Amino acid sequence: MDLSKEQLLALEHIHGPALVLAVPGAGKTTVLIHRTVNLIKNYNISPEKILSITFSRASAKDMQERFHKYFPGISSIPIRFSTIHSFCYNLIREYAYINKINYTIIEDEKKQFNKYNLLKKIYFDINGQYITEEKQELLLNAMGYIKNMMLTVDEFLRLNKSEIENFKDIFMEYEKFKRDKSLIDFDDMLTLSYKILVENKYILEKYREKYDYIQVDEGQDTSKIQMEIIKLLAGPKDNLFIVADDDQSIYGFRGAYPKGLLGFTRTYPNGKVFYMEKNYRSSKNIVSVCNGFIRQNTLRYDKKIVAENGYVEPINIIKVDSISKQYDYLIGDLKGKDLSKSCVLYRNNISSIGLMESLERHKIPFYMRDVKVRFFTHWLLYDIINFMRFSQDTSNMEIYEGIYYKMKGYISKKQINYGKTLNHSLSVFDRILDFPGISNYYKKNLRELKLDFKKLSKLSPLKAIEFIEYNLEYEKYLKENSTKFGYTYDTLKTMLYYLKHIAENTNSLGELIERLNYLKSLSINSKNKKNALTLSTVHSAKGLEFDNVYIIDLVDGDFPSISSIESVELGKFEPFEEERRLFYVGMTRAKFHLSLIAVNSIGKKEVEPSRFLIELQN
Repeated sequence: MDLSKEQLLALEHIHGPALVLAVPGAGKTTVLIHRTVNLIKNYNISPEKILSITFSRASAKDMQERFHKYFPGISSIPIRFSTIHSFCYNLIREYAYINKINYTIIEDEKKQFNKYNLLKKIYFDINGQYITEEKQELLLNAMGYIKNMMLTVDEFLRLNKSEIENFKDIFMEYEKFKRDKSLIDFDDMLTLSYKILVENKYILEKYREKYDYIQVDEGQDTSKIQMEIIKLLAGPKDNLFIVADDDQSIYGFRGAYPKGLLGFTRTYPNGKVFYMEKNYRSSKNIVSVCNGFIRQNTLRYDKKIVAENGYVEPINIIKVDSISKQYDYLIGDLKGKDLSKSCVLYRNNISSIGLMESLERHKIPFYMRDVKVRFFTHWLLYDIINFMRFSQDTSNMEIYEGIYYKMKGYISKKQINYGKTLNHSLSVFDRILDFPGISNYYKKNLRELKLDFKKLSKLSPLKAIEFIEYNLEYEKYLKENSTKFGYTYDTLKTMLYYLKHIAENTNSLGELIERLNYLKSLSINSKNKKNALTLSTVHSAKGLEFDNVYIIDLVDGDFPSISSIESVELGKFEPFEEERRLFYVGMTRAKFHLSLIAVNSIGKKEVEPSRFLIELQN
């Protein structure tokens, strides 16, 4: 394989600390693999003395496969590329064996006892209510961030407003329970490993002796604690070789710490910094636009992307009136293109819902990188379906009890309990009308609701959803309660929009449920599809490349997110710059064709195109 001067210069660095800053498509992993070969072949370093760390199992597997493909039989001793968590787990096992401690990992969702169930129990014990999936995700992200950034819970709460009730109590109880029972999760693997290396001189020296050379791939994804572990292991020899791109640091919510890279020469005054600025992936059109775009960030190394390829076609900025028109454009533009070399990217997973529906209707096969699409198990869907189910059987008190407070016409819990004692074959409304001393106002409400549900039972699924939303005032309930569920009102309205998009082509409740189940099954099983279009969030597409890339739903407030826009107004630029890096990562996945698509409206709501599109056009 021919290597460039830049690549050769970097891989020939042997002793002391080095940071290789590589632009997208510059061959970061190639350099790391070739340097490993250089150490083994030309410097007689045993593979056992080299520790190569990356930050996902997929990356570790990819590096392992590429190494053996290009350099089979280079050594009888196995070459190991490890994730940081895998390395830490082995270190903890050794420590546990010496100290006769039996640690149990609680990450496996298939086992009955896991961290998710434990947190659900602790949340219920402290707050007296069940945690929603959304809040559980917020809780897990916040706890992971604390561990990865080496913060105390009080420091975190001083810097961040938590949407989790009694967050500190939950955090402390979770930590105490794990400590008492010798339980660990993935974040504990890091904090415990760091603690062992700091406090146990025997293990620290043993691992320092074991590894003479430490290599780190995707260095921009390291969190503060991960970097501290690596620095401890590398010292005092400091034969540390980090390959990274600070412009592709997009995991701030998990504790990724690009500032660690920016301070590299302060940490290692004798450290070398190498630049790999040639992009071998994309056309000159794409590289030129991406270069100008990312240079607007201030918290970065000043590097420039240089295209090795020629001009192919300009970047397409497409503005359409609606989400449906966006799908029409996509489906038309994909005709004749190799689907296996094409990808549709989006900021949030919710964008995949309407996309799946439209692609499937047009018989376009797709493969989803993120199969955990929560839309299909979301309480909002269950609410809408329960409204429709109830309209078909208004005697069903069990369903009514779950929705009566989510619509117009106030009914009290006392009236509900009274209705439960009467003839179960009667309509719920007739039973409550029998409540002793019920006022004429309530009677009017109940008769109106009874009539509304009769109307609802006769409507098509699309009309039924609109009736629930406006006539039964479910929209008002969403507006008043969205924050309580950890959502913006706009997000919930967008979910309703996609549900209506699916309902549009169905004729009955049974057909709608069948369609939802079918789409859910398609998303889960799409990994088996061959010659299929890839659908992915930008986060999940990092490291991939495609001939044709489409980034959709480019709406201001979604991409960049509203919280990052608000941060800028408060003088805090890091979140917004991370959003710009994320957009940059999306654009640099493309080799030849890049379409950026904005819509003017989502349902009845007018929206503005992403301000990033305006930056690109300036």
